[in-house]
Amino acid sequence: METTNVILNEKGLGVVELLTDGKKVGKMDISVKEKVLTVYHTEVSPEHGGKGFAKLLLGKLVAYARDNNLKIIPLCPYVHAQFKRNPEEYNDIWFKK
Repeated sequence: METTNVILNEKGLGVVELLTDGKKVGKMDISVKEKVLTVYHTEVSPEHGGKGFAKLLLGKLVAYARDNNLKIIPLCPYVHAQFKRNPEEYNDIWFKK
């Protein structure tokens, strides 16, 4: 069973992590500052590639941003590509300069 968690330290640095059967198999490196969430990198362990786990991480990231009234700066190539492919799905949280 997969679970996702957002973990932030007191400085606003952290991860969105994906666990399957209690083992960490994926993560997104993030930071939060002044209502802006920046996502830097998405990673899923090679043995779990192709299972849709990056999409699960993205779903948790987006839900967290919406629940906390945050805008997302998608510096991560995966997240940026998803935002560009589906702008109508992410326009409400996509921070565009």
